[in-house]
Amino acid sequence: MDETVVKWLYTPNCQQEAINLLSKLAVNLPGVIFQVLQRQDGSVFVPYVSSGCQYLYELEPEALQADFQVLYKLIHPQDIKAFRESITVCKTTLTPWHWEGRIITPSGKLKWIQGTSQPELQAEGNFLWNGLVVDITDRKLAEEKLQESEARYKAILDAIPDLMFRISRDGEYLDLKSEGANITLSREEIVGKNLQELLPSDVAAISQVAIAKTLDSGTLQTCEYQLPTPLGVKDYEARLVVSGEDEVLAIVRDITERKQAEVKLQNLAKKFAKAFSCSPDSITISTLGEGCFIEVNDSFVKLAGYERDQVIGKTSFELNLWVDDRDRLNLLQELQATGVVRNLEVEFRQKSGEIITTLVSAEVIDLDGNKSILAVHHDITERKQVEAQLRLCGERDRLLAETLVRIRSSLNLDQILQTTVTEVRQFLQADRVFISLNNPTLGIRTLAESVDPKYPSVLGWSTNDEAYLQELRNLLKDNLVRVIEDITKISVSPKVKAHYRKFQTKATLAVPIMLNNELFGALIANQCSGSRHWQPIEIDLLQQMSEQVAIAIQQSQICQKLAELNTNLEQQVQERTAQLQQKMQEVEKLHRVKDVVLHTVAHDLRTSVMGNLMVLKNLFNQGVGKDKGTRGQGGQGGQGGQGGQGGQGRIIEESHLSPPNAQSPIPVPRSIIERMIQGNDRQLTMINSLLEINSCEKQGIDIKREPVDFSTLLRVTFTQLEPILTQNQAALKNLVPADLPLVMADETRLQKVLSHLVTHSLQNNPPGLNFILSASVEGGMIRTQIQDDGVVMSKLECDRLFDLHVRDPQDCCSTGIGLKMYLCRKVIKAHGGEIGVISNRKRGLTFWFTLPLATSATNRP
Repeated sequence: MDETVVKWLYTPNCQQEAINLLSKLAVNLPGVIFQVLQRQDGSVFVPYVSSGCQYLYELEPEALQADFQVLYKLIHPQDIKAFRESITVCKTTLTPWHWEGRIITPSGKLKWIQGTSQPELQAEGNFLWNGLVVDITDRKLAEEKLQESEARYKAILDAIPDLMFRISRDGEYLDLKSEGANITLSREEIVGKNLQELLPSDVAAISQVAIAKTLDSGTLQTCEYQLPTPLGVKDYEARLVVSGEDEVLAIVRDITERKQAEVKLQNLAKKFAKAFSCSPDSITISTLGEGCFIEVNDSFVKLAGYERDQVIGKTSFELNLWVDDRDRLNLLQELQATGVVRNLEVEFRQKSGEIITTLVSAEVIDLDGNKSILAVHHDITERKQVEAQLRLCGERDRLLAETLVRIRSSLNLDQILQTTVTEVRQFLQADRVFISLNNPTLGIRTLAESVDPKYPSVLGWSTNDEAYLQELRNLLKDNLVRVIEDITKISVSPKVKAHYRKFQTKATLAVPIMLNNELFGALIANQCSGSRHWQPIEIDLLQQMSEQVAIAIQQSQICQKLAELNTNLEQQVQERTAQLQQKMQEVEKLHRVKDVVLHTVAHDLRTSVMGNLMVLKNLFNQGVGKDKGTRGQGGQGGQGGQGGQGGQGRIIEESHLSPPNAQSPIPVPRSIIERMIQGNDRQLTMINSLLEINSCEKQGIDIKREPVDFSTLLRVTFTQLEPILTQNQAALKNLVPADLPLVMADETRLQKVLSHLVTHSLQNNPPGLNFILSASVEGGMIRTQIQDDGVVMSKLECDRLFDLHVRDPQDCCSTGIGLKMYLCRKVIKAHGGEIGVISNRKRGLTFWFTLPLATSATNRP
């Protein structure tokens, strides 16, 4: 470090300026320099915190700046109160803040820290705190070890600055003057004692030497030493003069504050010098007016290429550092206007002549009364090169993507090849780019070319010289890229050299086009203006483009083959079409026969079943009438042909019923008649379902949509289902909200869907089933759920429940139920919704279906 800089750091007027510089440059300081702004509203803003917080707090500076309150969490619980009180007192009295306490770092370490700051009340009422926090853990540990000795010396050391001692040559205290001194030891406890008894051994030794020198030379002697006190380690100065034969008078003074100021200034100078010299960025101090260098660090020497003695005393203009002199003018204008410049991008010239790009941050400082510039240069040359490389990569990727799109969207091979060579030449800034193909019959010929008008064209060039052609093929054999930066430095045949001369080629880059692992052609770039260094990204581009060209050529060949095949395929399609039409006519005849059979059988079955039902119900009703007086309560539950379920556990009397004109009555149990009625009901329902399914498959479901109040629909439907629920001892819990929006639906068909779902659960479970009905709006749809606590189903059964003809051979009702479930799905699908069933883990099923909401035109007001 130059002596001028050091002297500047020691001047009283520059202490604050040195701290500001240190906050910018001291990366490896052991303490933490901070600046905190506390606003009137209580919020805290941290403009700056040094990187020392990584060591002290184990936190990144950005973390403290984002949330200053994180420091409060680190303070030891026993010290947090004293910390808050010190802040309050400092803000109230505007006195310097000083606090010592413990923190617990994120890793669990216990540290002692010491914080000092000077609060500044700004005009707007905010408090600005500039301060320093240092680690005093070692000192605290040392204090603990010295507590025993501190107790011994405490009384006398508190008053040493105001004490006068008479001490003999051998170190015995002869007398003292202690008026006004803060001393607790009595005169008797001091006088007569030796230095070795009251002072630490090292201090006693220093004092003994000073006494001997004073007595031997007869002149004033001064010695300085440190002593531990309850307030920390203090510095003392003792002045000794001869006061008698073999005795001296010692006047002891506390010089702690002076020593601390000196140490602080020395530390600042050392830290600044360390930060200055160790910074990875180039740092310079130069005069404001002339730009004459006063000091530079090692990073500048490395960056500029000049030795330090070649720079100091010279101006930047003399060293020819500025690529553009206007950059320094702009820098000076900005410094004169604001006093500071941040991240100004400037180009500099190194000693070797190479141009580099840096970000300059500068500030005007006062150095021995002279205005100077402190500048930091961050080299971003590599970053700029990477950015340029990324731009080239982006352009390359764009070119490849566009080529790929053209290949996929166009079958015009000539257009694809011509566009490819044009854009590749534009990207490479080459003089010529062309594509040549290797035809075993026709030889080598050029199909597409983009060339600078100043140079000859190779488009249409070809040759039949087989030896020459073979040599050209050998140059690209084994799928190798041929890179020639200067054709004068390679060894080739006279024919190839003549070829290069004819077309004025000075450098060439050739990439083979391979099809099925054979050389099909080449994508070639020429530089005719001179030699050229081909960049890796340029070679990579041609390699990838050659692959795309190979795809385009292969695609073109495939298209030609497809065109040939298409002619044959059209004839085959016509033949197959005629065959299919004939088959379709045959299928239509079969469908007509199926419809006739289905309607005939269904009509006959319906007539027979309905006739049986009429007869059986008349017989059943006659039997009920005759036994009404004798059955009592046992006949309940026979309503609607379902009485067999209501008479469980009771003996059903036989009814002596006989058809008309019978010669003798045939006794028939009523339970048999009931089961016959139930069976005929199921057959009739199944026949109706079959007819409806057939109609749906042919014509679709006719849905008569209209705005429907879904809450009311659900309430009315389940009111109608109350008899069958009661008959099966089932209970329903309705959780449907009353304010559901309208849906566009066919009310009659939805009621059938709800009835089919409930009937399915009742018929597949014993009596006593519990239902939970719920509905909610989800994403423009109403989702309805019917949950029961009956038996569960496997996932396969759930997936196939709504398929056509899902039947269980052990269940006589399964076919009818399957038809109803299939119709349910048809109806919900026709409404634009979905339907399904979920088997609950513990027990029961949950049927669900969705319906779209009505349009806004039909919504409720």
